[in-house]
Amino acid sequence: MSSTPRNTDSQNPENPTTGTTRIVAGESGKPKRKRTLEISLAAGLVLLIGAGAAVASTVARNNEGAPVAAVADAHPAAELKLGYFGNVTHAPALVGVNQGLIAKNLGSTKLSTQVFNAGPAAIEALNAGAIDATYIGPNPAINSYVKSKGESINIIAGAASGGAQLVVKPEISSAAGLLGKKLASPQLGGTQDVALRAWLGKQGYKTSTDGSGDVAINPTENAQTLKLFQDGKLDGAWLPEPWASRLVLQAGAKVLVDEKDLWDKGEFITTVLIVNKKFAAEHPATVKALLKGHTESVDWLNAAPAAEKASVLNAALKESAGSALPADVIERSLKNIVFTVDPLAGTYKKLLQDGVDAGTTTQADINGIFDLTALNSVLGESSTGTKISAQGLGND
Repeated sequence: MSSTPRNTDSQNPENPTTGTTRIVAGESGKPKRKRTLEISLAAGLVLLIGAGAAVASTVARNNEGAPVAAVADAHPAAELKLGYFGNVTHAPALVGVNQGLIAKNLGSTKLSTQVFNAGPAAIEALNAGAIDATYIGPNPAINSYVKSKGESINIIAGAASGGAQLVVKPEISSAAGLLGKKLASPQLGGTQDVALRAWLGKQGYKTSTDGSGDVAINPTENAQTLKLFQDGKLDGAWLPEPWASRLVLQAGAKVLVDEKDLWDKGEFITTVLIVNKKFAAEHPATVKALLKGHTESVDWLNAAPAAEKASVLNAALKESAGSALPADVIERSLKNIVFTVDPLAGTYKKLLQDGVDAGTTTQADINGIFDLTALNSVLGESSTGTKISAQGLGND
């Protein structure tokens, strides 16, 4: 497949990619757009609980009749609604959508996409049925699984490891300098928000989800974080790429904590691919097709020359986030990230505990959060045949 970027300028919505509908969360929709997301937190939580009952009911009905796989294989989903973020840590989604890899593998199933700023909003959309699958950080996925008692989602693949940093004003040289400061994260309960709160707790600081405490944490949309930092209204932020690099290279921030230094072998998951369990039960062939496109995208990212990779990602970022990145920003971002289909299941007990320590989730059994069977089926059909382990936390 040619890796030359297609014309996907987001300023030309009258000529969308064939077979693909793209919607940006919070954007004012034109008449031709199918829907926009306007979901309140309260409604999201109600629907999240309802999703569990819906899944249980669906599984029960399917068990009484023909096997789910047999029914679904005969009837692929008419549409797959996929979420992702306009971040370099979501490059497998950006490339998979922009280069047509996911749409190609879906065949007759229409691909519609929705762009989010952070994980909790994507989870609300997934549990409300506005999307069927999404690229997301691990902590919102864990939180959804815990709140729904295992009925809402499954993690079906990894996407990216690394690429998150705490960047601060140059005069802050240590954790001790953060007392009384104002920091930002992309969204309350998101993966970087949890990482920041957990790390601050280990430094002896108390924080609160209402923004009070020894260090104030203000969940803020990433682009606004850059502006606030440039204006001197923020002292730092824990951010995914490319936003950490943008604050360093465009706003004079410095790295106080590189999250890889907090993990064994420097390996921590930043982005995973999850699916609504009801959708997966009804359409396993469609989920497998999505995973084929996903693995092709990851393979492309790991094989493409740096210049070509930057060009394709910038075309995708222009469509999803509204603008391309300077060469130095995308270069620095890519150096901090490893693209992988392995969700690094062995790290999830720590991720869960970090969420508990941060006050954004509750202690729970997350056995069953992974369903890697379709991924391993796809990998088994490839030349590598490498099997990914769920580390005892689900099916593989």
